[in-house]
Amino acid sequence: MKILILSITAGHGHNQTANAAAEYLRSQGAECEILDALEYINPLLSESVSRSYLMSTKYSPRIYGSIYRKAELRDTDGMRTPIMYITDNILARKLQTYLMDFKPDTVVCTHAFSALLMTYINKRLMRRERIPFKTIGIITDFTIHPYWEDADMDFYVTASELLENQARKKGISPHRILPIGIPIHPKFGNKIKKFDARKTLKIPDITTVLVMSGSMGYGNVVKVIEDLDKSEMDFQIVSVCGSNKRLKKTIDNLELNKPIYNHGFVSNVDEFMSAADCIISKPGGLTTSESLAKGLPIIMVNPIPGQEDRNVEFLLNNGAAMKISSTFPADEAIFHLFASRVGRRNLRIAATMLGKPNAAKDLGDFILRGTF
Repeated sequence: MKILILSITAGHGHNQTANAAAEYLRSQGAECEILDALEYINPLLSESVSRSYLMSTKYSPRIYGSIYRKAELRDTDGMRTPIMYITDNILARKLQTYLMDFKPDTVVCTHAFSALLMTYINKRLMRRERIPFKTIGIITDFTIHPYWEDADMDFYVTASELLENQARKKGISPHRILPIGIPIHPKFGNKIKKFDARKTLKIPDITTVLVMSGSMGYGNVVKVIEDLDKSEMDFQIVSVCGSNKRLKKTIDNLELNKPIYNHGFVSNVDEFMSAADCIISKPGGLTTSESLAKGLPIIMVNPIPGQEDRNVEFLLNNGAAMKISSTFPADEAIFHLFASRVGRRNLRIAATMLGKPNAAKDLGDFILRGTF
């Protein structure tokens, strides 16, 4: 069986999802290719879209949130996304040629833009070709981004069955919903004892707060760490800054009372989560899914206005997370978490109930059965 996974580099989560799905499919003998749709069609356009997303979410989050809200209300006033310019011109034919050469049995889209592109190609360019591939869209948040409403996939992967009502209101039939979760690496389903994980990471075996900043460095992570340092409770901080070298350097130079172990990019986030008693992170779809798979209490901070605001609503309304705010800073959140054994237990139970550690396998098995 041949599977093509179309991703778009706008944030790293879509590529992580693509890699998780592809790794399982290849392990089962499938021929699977990952293609950055915009990079393949036009590298300059791809860079422009990626940079625009980064700039708008990091430096103009309120504007990004306003645009998102208008799209939710279907009040775009003729606003056009970069992908719409692609689907209006001959550049889309380049991807059509790729599809005709590769002849996939299934095309999986991990981003709404790639799903829109496939919808256009299917309806406008390939009506006469009759290539019998099926399409699956993976929605990588705990909400359905309004752009998915304009896509036409055979199936939609959602983070939870609790999104079924939202999908129905957006015109997506429940029969086309696969509530198997956002595909993540299966290692996040591995159970590792805290003591063993801390030994592997060479940190003391004491209460541990994990702080992750996200791939784009959005939000004031330094303030979060400084607020944690004000707490009179006894714990250590483990910080993961990803590729944000400036942030790592800033944190390295902080004068703190509490012990802190600060890291840049790491490839063993699963071990860091296993070593932690809780995680403080922006509520991106992938990090959230990984934390839920680990059954790790989540304290959310710095959501990007738009889909991450919706992730916050989903997690709070399902009792799976807490949220830092200007009036409920990190030290308050940590006190509430560690002072209440019942509250901490309830967060773990809710996280475990929502977690989908086998999502990549479940998606791969659905595709490989070929019964859709």
